[in-house]
Amino acid sequence: MPSNAKKSFFSGVLTLSLSTVLVKIIGLIYKIPMLSYLGSEGMGYFNSAYEIYALFCVISTAGLPVALSVMISGALAKGDGEEVRRVYRTAFSVFLWIGILGTAVMLLFARRFCLLMKSEQAYSCILSISPTVFFVCIASALRGYFQGFQRMLPTALSQILESVGKLVFGLLFARAALIRGCDTPTVAAFAGIGLTLGTAVSVLYLMIEKIRFRKVETGLFLSKAEKMPEKYREIRKTLARLAIPMTLGASLVSVTKLIDMTMILRRLQSIGFSDVAANEAYGSYTTLALSLFGLLPSLVNAVALPLVPLLSAAIAAGKKREQEQIVKTSYRLTAMLAIPAALGISAYARPILLLLFGKEPEAVATAAPLLSCLGISIFLSCMITATNSVLHAYRVVNRPILSMLVGALLKTATAYFLIGNAKIAMLGAPISSFFCNAAVVVLNLWFSARLCRVTDLRSVFGKPLLSSTLSIGASYLAYLLLTEKLGERVTVTLASLAFAGVLYLFLSCLFGIFHREDILALPMGEHICRILQKCRLLPSEKRMKDDLKTHQ
Repeated sequence: MPSNAKKSFFSGVLTLSLSTVLVKIIGLIYKIPMLSYLGSEGMGYFNSAYEIYALFCVISTAGLPVALSVMISGALAKGDGEEVRRVYRTAFSVFLWIGILGTAVMLLFARRFCLLMKSEQAYSCILSISPTVFFVCIASALRGYFQGFQRMLPTALSQILESVGKLVFGLLFARAALIRGCDTPTVAAFAGIGLTLGTAVSVLYLMIEKIRFRKVETGLFLSKAEKMPEKYREIRKTLARLAIPMTLGASLVSVTKLIDMTMILRRLQSIGFSDVAANEAYGSYTTLALSLFGLLPSLVNAVALPLVPLLSAAIAAGKKREQEQIVKTSYRLTAMLAIPAALGISAYARPILLLLFGKEPEAVATAAPLLSCLGISIFLSCMITATNSVLHAYRVVNRPILSMLVGALLKTATAYFLIGNAKIAMLGAPISSFFCNAAVVVLNLWFSARLCRVTDLRSVFGKPLLSSTLSIGASYLAYLLLTEKLGERVTVTLASLAFAGVLYLFLSCLFGIFHREDILALPMGEHICRILQKCRLLPSEKRMKDDLKTHQ
């Protein structure tokens, strides 16, 4: 990959990664006051409606924006401005109709969805969220267009605007409903209106950016595109061929979440939970436990994913040795960051939840053991992203779909029996997630090993596991001793987590987990290497070359 292209790519990935992390943080901040407005019961209704909306959004937009950006990039590489215009117009019309149909289905079948979930009180919330599908489809078309031009900033800013809009409008409308004395389902529906308005703000920004971008378009489109029906049909076929495999893979993830929601509500009621109690348990699980679970993998993946295009370049060049090194680096970097995060969140589940949601002690008491059990799956979730990226780089798009299908079936079976057991109940949800993620990772590793055999996986995963276990174990022991003397305080939690981080960094250097190529693959990698070398926390370049000769 040329240096300019590599620099441009990393700049774009860094922009999107930072925006993704910021969006996750805003989403977490949003849920803290919203939980106090709606309570666990109301958040259960809201999250039930949101999961249905999320499934329609995934089906509508998971693969099409990527396919659109790929086709526009290809047309630009050929210098064919008219082709760019035709691709955009065709894709936009497809997105428009999908958005209209998706919103219509949510509106017309809202009552049926409630009966399926056994959560009839979520009806008004589903209605309030349904227009969001339309706006998301329009936003996805515009984002795919800009990404085809390698312009990632509009996508990043629109995502942030969408999150801020959801935060502001959602809280304002929910508060207004509370002041009026509305019941919990109605307050949840008003929060859903805020979600719709936040997405509409994002679309408005993207449309303004599209109008401002016309100056660039004018230089490309010297003449108007002629109407060519055959050409438009060909474009639609190409869009479908590129988008369908990615959409299926992403849809399986969303379907798994929907199964999780339906299974939890129905099976809890089958063992004696009332409708309200089941929604309270589900609301605590999704709002507290799953929010933190989703935040940490996004932070890890934002660092690990930039390694993927390097693998694509090595595959195109036929460099086997380089492919192995990049795959191994991707796995090692994921393990270095995800394993301590997984063990840390499992050990410190209750203190972290008290730190964020201390005003809702009952919800924290319900969610803490669930998050502690779910924490282990953080590493598996990050490895799914890493292994999926490897398989996509080798253009093996059907294998991730197969592994996700196996995982979804396993999750459904285990969730049904575990949640339906009165002694396990809600704990069955995170346990079934663990089995699902573990199955996907094992299958993906097997598939990727057939394409690129990475040796010595024991050191890739073993050393980070040892360092993480020692550092988290020592810091948690210190936390227990400090809590016994000082009580449960924010400063005790923060000091213990900081101690765990410093000890993990020291042990990682001691065990030789850090490798120069790992850090060089990151943005500002050379600068970070120089700092670590000055602190004698990184092996010298000569030692790295000697190690490489030894392995060869």
